[in-house]
Amino acid sequence: MKKINVITLGCSKNTVDSEHLMARFAAAGYALASDSDRTDAEVVVINTCGFIGDAKQESIDMILEAAAAKQAGRIERLFVIGCLSERYADELRAELPEVDEFFGAKDWDGIVRALGADPRPELATERWLTTPRHYAYLKIGEGCNWRCGYCAIPLIRGPHRSVPMEELLEEARKLAAGGVRELIVIAQDTTYYGLDLYGRRRLAELLEALCRIDGIRWIRLHYAYPTAFPDDVIEVMAREPKICKYLDIPFQHISDNQLTAMQRRHTKAQAYALIDKLRRAIPDLALRTTLLVGYPGETEADFEELLEFVREVRFERLGVFPYSEEEGTYSAEHLCDDVPAEVKQQRAERVMALQNEIALANNRARIGRTELVVIDSRQGDFYVGRSQYDSPEVDQEILIPVGGRQLRRGCFYRARVTAAADYDLYAEVVAK
Repeated sequence: MKKINVITLGCSKNTVDSEHLMARFAAAGYALASDSDRTDAEVVVINTCGFIGDAKQESIDMILEAAAAKQAGRIERLFVIGCLSERYADELRAELPEVDEFFGAKDWDGIVRALGADPRPELATERWLTTPRHYAYLKIGEGCNWRCGYCAIPLIRGPHRSVPMEELLEEARKLAAGGVRELIVIAQDTTYYGLDLYGRRRLAELLEALCRIDGIRWIRLHYAYPTAFPDDVIEVMAREPKICKYLDIPFQHISDNQLTAMQRRHTKAQAYALIDKLRRAIPDLALRTTLLVGYPGETEADFEELLEFVREVRFERLGVFPYSEEEGTYSAEHLCDDVPAEVKQQRAERVMALQNEIALANNRARIGRTELVVIDSRQGDFYVGRSQYDSPEVDQEILIPVGGRQLRRGCFYRARVTAAADYDLYAEVVAK
């Protein structure tokens, strides 16, 4: 039995792709590994990211490391798949003859056949989890139709394609039967779900159906585009106790000038109105957003508007990125990258300095509250957990002193918050 190591880089959508592929490899008789630091299996498959410059470089560095391992005889066969391979396969083939073959982000059947397996449609809902056993990502769609000015996703992944609902529910039931207690629903835009298959958006119906699955305790929603946000999704989030009071909406900017330049298809007033509607309907909602600074044409006045947006909304979770030009996108072809790199970085740092203050104040307000916490791991003298307001890998954690108590990974406990830092909380368990 040959060992195959699937190395996954990039976002959680790539994680799901790798897990589906690993299930097919297992069915074909391979022994599986998924250690991103190891390149010594007989077969190595690298699932790459090609979204922004840093992610591309990480993917290239991993390919070079694996290529060196193959030259040294530690790898028999090396394959590269995913977003970077989708965009730059010809260039990569010319530069890296050590790689046996490159497959794009949509050619899963190709890599399966190259490894001696059959595509086997009956395995479509099978997964080999690489996350901790108690949570899993559920990818409900592929690609995107919005074509924002800075984004290469439509160029790499194509237009939005929803996964049929019956297939998603079957996959979710299998995950629950295997011990998954938290489903993290993801897509490039989850709110678009169903429009291509059913002629209307059906995310709310999907969420309601997921809530009926035995064993699932939390359902978390990621990557919701703000334009035309469905009212029925707000209603189901407010009504269903299994749905976490958590929502990831990447607003990117708030200046109307920048929103127009970014081709975001909504205005500043509409963004504020959506936030107000969400918080009125779901008062305990934790909002997560991503912002982009230094986009072409961003003036100091535009940036001050963005800072004021952060001050007023007081997002519970926030990330910020300096703009980097991506070839083939609208901004790369039609706009001048006119904001100096040092200004982009300074603006990103100013946003995060402000957010640090907000995050600390938000956390201090939670001291004394008793919240439901799931335990993800143990690190030294602390159990590491999360509340419904925190997504794994990207958000803050709740640290519970071990103190001679045995807490189980993947189990839920009631814990009282005792202290706060800017991006961590400390708590003590009061009851299971």
